[in-house]
Amino acid sequence: MRAVKTPRPLLLGACAAALLIVLGTAWLLLIRPSLEQAGEVLPLPPEPVRLAEGEEYERCLAALRTDPRGALAMADAWEATGGGEGARHCGALAVLGIGEPAQAAERLETLASRSRGSGPARAAVFAQAAQAWLMAGQAGRAFAAATMALTLAPTDVDLLVDRAVALGNLGRYNEAIEDLNRALGLDPDRADAWVFRAASWRHLEQVDQAERDIARALDADADNAEALLERGIIRQLKGDTMGARADWERAVTLAPDSATADLALQNLALNEAGPLRR
Repeated sequence: MRAVKTPRPLLLGACAAALLIVLGTAWLLLIRPSLEQAGEVLPLPPEPVRLAEGEEYERCLAALRTDPRGALAMADAWEATGGGEGARHCGALAVLGIGEPAQAAERLETLASRSRGSGPARAAVFAQAAQAWLMAGQAGRAFAAATMALTLAPTDVDLLVDRAVALGNLGRYNEAIEDLNRALGLDPDRADAWVFRAASWRHLEQVDQAERDIARALDADADNAEALLERGIIRQLKGDTMGARADWERAVTLAPDSATADLALQNLALNEAGPLRR
């Protein structure tokens, strides 16, 4: 049920720090699509949680990836004839798919609040709402939805990471670290959680701690593009310009058509421009 799972930041050193700290806070940009994508087809959870059973529900969910507008029409028609929670769930995800994340988040929150499904199923729908709020650029609403999800599934590592993402977007890095500590206590091999925590430490100006965490992320996943992006930032902050460049170039190679690559390329361009042009 998870949506896009990828981290954040970027930043260079000395004269560039003031400019790049804006890019360095881009947790949302690296995790979820930006507001500029409104109106475009947005990514959907890879395996949507099931709130119902039956052929019509499965057919509607299957249509989400190839024809979200068709899935929405199918869901609306089905709901009009008593489709219930299955129709409402598919319809909400279809709204997300056609590029309306705020409307989708509202629908998903309402559905999760009123659903007669199991606690884990309701938690999963609240989590989808949180991710949709992040896509809509509303981190406060994402935090609230993720918190509701965690009341139903308090040891769900994905939910802890999701809420940490929302907290990072709100600038509440110490609280994000608390959630990530819990997540890593439950699953120490989560590379994304190590990257998020490294970024949080860096924003708190704890660069040495950030460096230790990013090393753990790369131990867990040596080809993690987001970890390489973050390590490049940390290396640049510590004066290792060549190492930073190598990490950013590797990140672009590993994930060429991603927000991570876009941010790495921006860092490379700023690095190339030199201090006087920054």
